[in-house]
Amino acid sequence: MIRRLVADGVTVLLTTQYLDEADQLAHDIVVIDRGQVIATGTPDELKARTGGQVLLVAPADPARLPEAAALLEELAGAEVSTDTEAGAVSRPFTEKALLPRAARELDDRGIELAEFTLRKPSLDEVFFALTGHRAEDEDTPTRELEDTSR
Repeated sequence: MIRRLVADGVTVLLTTQYLDEADQLAHDIVVIDRGQVIATGTPDELKARTGGQVLLVAPADPARLPEAAALLEELAGAEVSTDTEAGAVSRPFTEKALLPRAARELDDRGIELAEFTLRKPSLDEVFFALTGHRAEDEDTPTRELEDTSR
């Protein structure tokens, strides 16, 4: 319905904390955290501004997930996000040398991979990079993304 309204030339102001929804529907986004505007731009502009790309590593053997996470933390010098349900670890990265080093180290340690992907960050990852907390954290005040398209 929102897409139809926009296609008909209607300006839609969408307030949501569902960042996947905002990513799909918004032309322009205003990120508000604790009542303050902290960033504005298109979804792609916000993603580019907050760290470039995300390296996602999923070991073929889920039991090796903690080992893969520790290795990426060691290489990146920072904490990684671990999704045990998906069996993957991810880390935003800008260091171009990290990708081949991670592949070599994983191979040297005999960690067979189901997935080794470089992708754009999600708006959830953008929100975390901007605020230091997840959008779905219950103990944080309401967060909003507004679509200010046409």
